[in-house]
Amino acid sequence: MSERAAVPSAGAVRRSRAVRVWHALFLAHPARTVVTGFAAVVLIGTVLLTLPVASEDGSPTGLVTALFTATSAVCVTGLVVVDTGTYWSAFGEGVILALFQVGGFGIMTMASLLGLLLSGKLRLRMQLTAQAETKSLGIGDVRTVLLGVAGCTLMVELAVGAVLALRLRFGYGESLGDAVYLGFFHAVSAFNNAGFGLHADSLTQYARDPYMTLPVAVAVILGGIGFPVLLEWLRHRRRRQLTGRRGWSLHFRLTVLTTAVLLGLGALLTCALEWGNDGTLGRFDWHEKILAGFFHSAMSRTAGFNSVDIGAMTDATLLLTCMLMFIGGGSAGTAGGIKVSTFAVLGAAMVAEVRGEPNSGVLGRKLAPHVLRQALTVALGGVGFVLSATLALLVVVDEPFEEVLFESVSAFGTVGLSTGITADLPTSGQLIVIVLMFVGRLGPVTLVSALALRERTRRYQLPEERPVIG
Repeated sequence: MSERAAVPSAGAVRRSRAVRVWHALFLAHPARTVVTGFAAVVLIGTVLLTLPVASEDGSPTGLVTALFTATSAVCVTGLVVVDTGTYWSAFGEGVILALFQVGGFGIMTMASLLGLLLSGKLRLRMQLTAQAETKSLGIGDVRTVLLGVAGCTLMVELAVGAVLALRLRFGYGESLGDAVYLGFFHAVSAFNNAGFGLHADSLTQYARDPYMTLPVAVAVILGGIGFPVLLEWLRHRRRRQLTGRRGWSLHFRLTVLTTAVLLGLGALLTCALEWGNDGTLGRFDWHEKILAGFFHSAMSRTAGFNSVDIGAMTDATLLLTCMLMFIGGGSAGTAGGIKVSTFAVLGAAMVAEVRGEPNSGVLGRKLAPHVLRQALTVALGGVGFVLSATLALLVVVDEPFEEVLFESVSAFGTVGLSTGITADLPTSGQLIVIVLMFVGRLGPVTLVSALALRERTRRYQLPEERPVIG
């Protein structure tokens, strides 16, 4: 007796086709998986924040407010439309903390680490997505990178949280529970460059206190410099003992050098521009001005805390801050912006062109042509996103141009600094900022590659011709 082959139903065929389409659009490429993961966590956070238990007064939160807050937390931005410390309940604050911890650590990095801890192994697809998000150089080092990232995160957050808690307990008379909660909330927020604080005035009440602002600045710098740099620094001594090698990689040297120059230059110019401004640094003593200037320079690298009133700064300082926010921090870290390595590569290309050299080089190394193309794509993509968002915001809001531009750059750079117009944005303006924060966190290259439906290989070369430049 022969068995008849089972014929799938029309519904099963449609479901199978939908699964294949979903896989092709969102999961086939590692970059698309990263984008899908971030979007999924934003939606989960939005749902949790709309619950009545998430607000202090027990009433449901509006969808746009919840979506804006969840996106800002997952994208480690720090822009808010409601005050974090007074509007949200302990549950809501816990959700926000979890969102920016997951967002800063990395959605796919977190998922891969959990899979590694639970099963002790990683599938190839999970390794590819983790590699795409952490910028690992090879598949073989993904496991080491994941464990190293987790170790760095835990170590810095615990150390900075303990310092802040002790200062709050014995320097400001906070109860032990409040000191621990405030200290570790701000430590996690700082290392993840999230910029969320539990005080309505951010950290302005601690502007004169180096025991509060410097630990936060250190956490911001370490988180924003990028995990590859941190891991190489931690492994350098061991590698030197085993192999005798003394050199650092080009990425390490380029990131550290550019970061140091931008931090110092930003602090110097901030102090110079705001030295006599009574609304910002003018009311401080000279050493307090230097402290506040350095803190602002560090926060402009995508952290979002402020120790002085941003809205009271001069236009020149706002423009300087926009430049620092747009550049951002290191690659594969918690910072945003176009990244310091991108900025350095573009600078090296300009120097080579001015000198008439055929190849671009930096710190004794030749730069590959595709690196220059990627840097140019990221920079021009960032400029395009910021200008488009600024234009759209100017249409829907009635605010000064410089404040709108500052808001756009802050959202794209996932910084969180604001002149004070965020809460006054209409719904359409909030939606524009939401999209800008999401794009800024994932980066133009990741987003474009994720949205590409297929990859093509050109089998021919086009005729070469040189248009007039300049």
